[in-house]
Amino acid sequence: MKIHKKIVVDDTGAPQEVIIPWAEFQQIQEILDLNEEITLSPEWEAELEQRLADVDAGRVELVRSEDVFERVESALNKA
Repeated sequence: MKIHKKIVVDDTGAPQEVIIPWAEFQQIQEILDLNEEITLSPEWEAELEQRLADVDAGRVELVRSEDVFERVESALNKA
């Protein structure tokens, strides 16, 4: 499957978004079975709401995924 895409970059040239035709998105959605609604338990809903509130209030420090992967890779290389 070829995906026709437009990549949107920020001022530094770093990719920020990818725009694809709706029909291709629907095909990908079907392949990945993303049409199902995911229902969380009330406990997980409460946990998610609390975590989002912590982020919004600045009580937690967000870490870029790239930094997390670097830390994991570094730890694995030391083991």
